[in-house]
Parts: sequence; C-alpha cells; structure tokens
Amino acid sequence: MFTSINEFSQEWNQEAASTQKILDALTDESLQQSVSSEDRTLGRIAWHIVASTPGMINEFGITINQVEKPDTIPVSAKEIADTFRKVSAEVAEQVAKQWTDESLTEIQNVFGMNMPRAATLSLLIKHIIHHRGQMTVLMRQADLKVPGIYGPAREEWSQIGMEAPAL
Repeated sequence: MFTSINEFSQEWNQEAASTQKILDALTDESLQQSVSSEDRTLGRIAWHIVASTPGMINEFGITINQVEKPDTIPVSAKEIADTFRKVSAEVAEQVAKQWTDESLTEIQNVFGMNMPRAATLSLLIKHIIHHRGQMTVLMRQADLKVPGIYGPAREEWSQIGMEAPAL
C-alpha cells in the first residue's frame, strides 16, 4: 500500500507507460479480435481501461474529466491510445493536487467496501494490469507484436542477443 503520493505517482507512471506501449501497438483491424462471440473484443477491453479509469478515480473521490462517449468504442486504435495518454496524465496530476500523503490513510467506502485511500489507488493500478494481460493474449491471436512489459517479449529476445526461454 502506498505511503506517499510520490510513491503512487512513480508506480502509476510506470504502469501507465506500460499500458500505453500495449495500446500504441494496436491496429484498427485488431480491435475486433476476440476469444469468442460472448467475450470482449480487444477494442472493448482497451476502451474499458480508458473509459473506466476516470470513473474509478472519481468513485475514489478525485475529480477528473470523464472521456467523451464512454459507451462508444472508437474504431480507431490511435484514438484509444491518445485518449489513454490524456487520462493517465490527468490521474497523476489530480491525485497529487487533491490528496496528500496524510490523506492516504483515510478510510472511505468504495464500491461497497471500506478501504484506505492508498488501497484504492493500488486497486486502480491492478485494474489496468489485469486488463493489459488480457489484451496481450488477444494481441497474439491478432498476429500483433506484443511489447515487453516486465522483461523482453518473445520477439525482443533476439534484439538483445539472446534466445527466448523455452519455458
């Protein structure tokens, strides 16, 4: 759990940048990729990350702008990526403006659960990580190159002069 706004900002900026790499790798055609007709498409998951972030952060008590037309998935991968770029910057900016290190221990009710504000910020980060993982699987199915996040992706090992691990 975070003990300072700076600590949150550092982790948020790192995870948002990793998510941005994934969003920037999408193509318009790939947005329709899905596991099945009953599951979210790659575009829907990507837009869910973008559109739900302001809703979550507002639920936590930090005011930021909602995205335009949150219920309409853009057909442009660039629009999704560009919108996330704005949203993620606003999250970092507004958390730093509206909360203090001391306020992170305050308990609040979020989605029917009482939790410290610091835990809500951790929940926000875990949410984008969770959906980012779903996206990478769909990206492989759509024949997109998946960027490495916590280490090299399969295609990136050769760029550092190594073979991808067998396991």
